[in-house]
Amino acid sequence: MDKLEELIYNSFDVVVFKKDTNGKFIIHSRPTDWLLFFLNHNSEGTYRLTQYFPYLGCFIDEAERHWKSGKIEALTSGPWVEADEKGHELALEASAIKIDGEDILLLQNLGEKYRQEVQRLQSLREGLLSQEKLENEIAKRTRHVQQQKEQIAIKLVSLTSYRDEETEAHVKRIGLYAAAMAKALGWDEQRIDDIRIAATMHDIGKIGIPDKILLKKGKLTDEEFEIMKQHTEIGANLLGDSNIPVLNMASTIALCHHERWDGQGYPHGLREKEIPVTARIVCIVDKYDALIHERVYKKAFSEDVVTKLMKEMSGRSLDPELLELFFELLPIMQRICSEVTDKVTDNRNQDPYELLEEIRLSDIA
Repeated sequence: MDKLEELIYNSFDVVVFKKDTNGKFIIHSRPTDWLLFFLNHNSEGTYRLTQYFPYLGCFIDEAERHWKSGKIEALTSGPWVEADEKGHELALEASAIKIDGEDILLLQNLGEKYRQEVQRLQSLREGLLSQEKLENEIAKRTRHVQQQKEQIAIKLVSLTSYRDEETEAHVKRIGLYAAAMAKALGWDEQRIDDIRIAATMHDIGKIGIPDKILLKKGKLTDEEFEIMKQHTEIGANLLGDSNIPVLNMASTIALCHHERWDGQGYPHGLREKEIPVTARIVCIVDKYDALIHERVYKKAFSEDVVTKLMKEMSGRSLDPELLELFFELLPIMQRICSEVTDKVTDNRNQDPYELLEEIRLSDIA
């Protein structure tokens, strides 16, 4: 071995072996101290390396195939760690290469290079953990903001609840139903949260309807019904002209949730996809909740009856494609219906956001 080779081997802390015909390895460079330790200070020059480095067993099998292939590029084992006689960890790496028809095995002590790489990866890992903590904190604060928005919305809606049969649980359910459908449609998280809040305000315009009409038990006259229909525009005006996206969405829903797929709705007689999708969603879920629950003017209908009635509305008052999606999500809607109630025995302080999170993680593809 000439001085140049020796200098290279020493610089890279590499030991070179040639494989003989018996599957043993003949050392071709000066053995290093760390190698002699693992070889039990056996300096005879020919070794069955897998006896001293069991980890090499699997790699040698790959190396044999590599040598036989005749490829000139090196095949590396990847680093592994051994401990020296003082308990210090050594990171080693093996490489198989074909040179002038010889099967060559390089065994390298990675030393400082490996430690630096470990430190780099550790630093990267800590950075990712810090980023995850930051993202979790942002998500927590975002959720807090969403909860505040919802509380404001519920307080606004409660102004009409004192005068109408609608309850806090009803408007929360409408928001959750709508959010479940938005999730199934592939909306982003922000729009899902926005419709969950905006949908609760769909009937806020009823605050401007006189009590004698709003609270009337019997059928409204044509004149009274024309006044009642004004709640859509009143609600839109109350919520509109804002730079807050959730209020703009709420304004659209308030204005259009009584439009019909066939164009026979109000206030503008929009038809089919002229009606904003948010309003089409709320129209469906509001119908479902009204039918499935008892009201001053009606008893609650059974699930079968509700399903039949809503199917009859398909293509008439309700968007047929969205209605089909609604029926696919019916088990989720039933769960919302059963868990968000006004009964004293139920958990009225239940966080709708948490319920939706559970539902969308487990049920909605």
